[in-house]
Amino acid sequence: MNITIDSVIHLLHITSSGALATQSTQMPGYPFASIVPFVLDERHRPVFLTSKLAEHTKNLLVDCRASFLVSSSGEQNILAGERLSLIGDVKPVDPSSEFIARYLRYQPDAEQYLALGDFAFFQLTQRRGRYVAGFGQMGWIEELDWADCASLPLLEEVQLMHEIEPPSGRILGLDCYGFDIEHNGKRERQRFPNGPVTTDKIAEVVKRFLAAI
Repeated sequence: MNITIDSVIHLLHITSSGALATQSTQMPGYPFASIVPFVLDERHRPVFLTSKLAEHTKNLLVDCRASFLVSSSGEQNILAGERLSLIGDVKPVDPSSEFIARYLRYQPDAEQYLALGDFAFFQLTQRRGRYVAGFGQMGWIEELDWADCASLPLLEEVQLMHEIEPPSGRILGLDCYGFDIEHNGKRERQRFPNGPVTTDKIAEVVKRFLAAI
């Protein structure tokens, strides 16, 4: 199956948590899986805010190799839904103030964890990804596919968000492939139908989408 990076990025944006499998230090050779929330950075890499006491954090500090699984929700037949397994390296990262603000827009409950001082950000750098669109529809996304993704720098995202006033709800984040909005208490993904949009056109396209909501 010919997998497009657009579909993979869309799936990552419509999910807010997934299963992170790390290399167990307690039982070497066995994976240890945890459910964790995440937010994508400007290069579409999942970033996690984890406690230093968590088992998966301890595992990652010894061995950064990990796998991360996300899936679409609401399907009665789980095999008919989309899912994505990312394989890569998860390492500590010192985020910018712009990214911390982005993280809190998507995961507002994280503010209380940041105040504790016991939590740190970890970033997944993808090496490969196995995307399944449904039964018999699957393929691999390679490291170079991620490197070629269109990205919107965080500073430009902040500037664009100041330009855009949604008629209702609030914008959580913008990128070249779409935008996320909290509308009527529900997070929604608006995907640009014709692929990535150049950064100078994002505001114009988003305003058209908002006018139709």
